[in-house]
Amino acid sequence: MNNFAHTAIRWATRIFLLLAGAVFLVSLLAVASLLALVWGARALWAKLTGRPVTPWVMPMRPGAAWSFYSPNSWAGAMGAGSAGGAAEAAASESDASAPGSKRSGVLASVARDITDVQPREIK
Repeated sequence: MNNFAHTAIRWATRIFLLLAGAVFLVSLLAVASLLALVWGARALWAKLTGRPVTPWVMPMRPGAAWSFYSPNSWAGAMGAGSAGGAAEAAASESDASAPGSKRSGVLASVARDITDVQPREIK
């Protein structure tokens, strides 16, 4: 009798885990299908109205991940322990993120020091 109970519990556990995995897979497919449907409807609406189809992206600056390692970042200013370093970092942030800036804050302090590059208008 003990062997039968052990086998029944093993099979019940296997069936339960199989069903849980199937439910997870189906729910994951449903969410992916819903996202694809919404994206397709959005792209179709953009095409019908004559607007460009823009991708869904995370709203962050291109160099935001690298600014942590920059000496003018908040970590560098906090490590320096001077108010001048923090003010300099804030000034470089405000210069780079100004409207119309083409650098968008990526290595703003380094870009001011470059002298051998001729800037040109992007077409």
